[in-house]
Amino acid sequence: MTELGSSRILTKTNASHDFHRVCVVGLGYVGLPTAAILATKGIDVVGVDVEAARVDAVNAGAAYIAEPDLGAMVRESVERGRLHARQEVVAADAFVVAVPTPFGRNHEPDLRCLRNAAASLARVLVPGNLVVLESTSPVGTTEAVCKWLAEGSPELTFPHTAGEDSDIRVAYSPERILPGHILAELVNNDRVVGGVTPSCARAASSLYRIFVQGTCSMTSARTAELVKLTENAYRDVNLAFANELSLVCDALGLDPWEVIELSNRHPRVDVLRPGPGVGGHCVAVDPWFLVHAAPDQTPLVQTARQINDGKPQWVVDRVLAACDGLVNPTVACLGLAYKANVGDLRESPAVGIVVRLESMVAGTVLVVDPHVAGLPDVLVRGRVKLVDQDDALSVADVVVVLTDHREFLNIEPDSLIGKRLIDTRGLWGVKDHGSSKASSRF
Repeated sequence: MTELGSSRILTKTNASHDFHRVCVVGLGYVGLPTAAILATKGIDVVGVDVEAARVDAVNAGAAYIAEPDLGAMVRESVERGRLHARQEVVAADAFVVAVPTPFGRNHEPDLRCLRNAAASLARVLVPGNLVVLESTSPVGTTEAVCKWLAEGSPELTFPHTAGEDSDIRVAYSPERILPGHILAELVNNDRVVGGVTPSCARAASSLYRIFVQGTCSMTSARTAELVKLTENAYRDVNLAFANELSLVCDALGLDPWEVIELSNRHPRVDVLRPGPGVGGHCVAVDPWFLVHAAPDQTPLVQTARQINDGKPQWVVDRVLAACDGLVNPTVACLGLAYKANVGDLRESPAVGIVVRLESMVAGTVLVVDPHVAGLPDVLVRGRVKLVDQDDALSVADVVVVLTDHREFLNIEPDSLIGKRLIDTRGLWGVKDHGSSKASSRF
């Protein structure tokens, strides 16, 4: 891989390609938008998912993911016959694999979905095919996928053994997207494309240049895998500092938001905003893959994970303290999503906080989230109720801000007078809302 030792930057071009049909395996937050964008570029796209409900929704022209403009793009692509979905993998020129890669109870990577996808792909591969893995994975996973594909297709050659002369090209290219901006970021963000061989990287880069307007940086598959983990571990460590700083401020009786705002006036300081923990499928998960690969070399990453994973219980303790002295208190939790202005509940610390409060608060726990249609399964059979904002604030004794949705910025200060406030997002100025002494901001 010496040719790829230093990344080569490729600008967006209108080069021709040989990809007439692309099969996207996994129709989640990454796979479905990718499939829809490829379809708008004139590619015949087959989306594959094991969940029948997802397949039926796509074939009906519906996007089951709440993302701006995605529904219209899926509907148009289906109506034009460029996109359809099924539960089985079919023959194609290229395969994009975007299946879940969660971690287990001890934070070890769980690659079963990826291995199952490889087994399905192996049955339909023919010489000249390209397989690109997008799922966030431990370093070395792309090479492992090569081996799994080879086990199912012994008549074909693969780059981990045949090198540049292999029948099949295999590469890794992680997404860099933000919920609420997925379609724009898929097109405009730069892309890292890592090949098992240089020709694998070139083939994958040609696929992405069909729709990527940013630059494509070609490198090795292992480097690309580590780049993805590095990006999210970096963010996690910086968030851990902000969360730890909020604990320090609470212990000293200081306002963390003021401390951070003034600190960031330094030209080389940019402290992030603390919160009730860290959520989302990437930042809350990916650092553990880095730890798993090199546990003795990652004490900083491990400590950051412990700080961020511990913040939700700290929030729960503050809520319980705010309930002290109240008989059957009503606690209103504002927000379930892990970030503002979306309905994404993946790894959301707010969900974990509400689950704990349900079992520990003697009174009633209410949830308000204008971006969520219903409670997640972990809460749906309990006594937590999803209600609208006005109903919750009218009866709440304690109000907890867990997500800084724009709708919460418009809450009238008078509706919070006399209530005990816990603001984990720095959404309000406590004094401005006339809240009780039990209020805290962190």
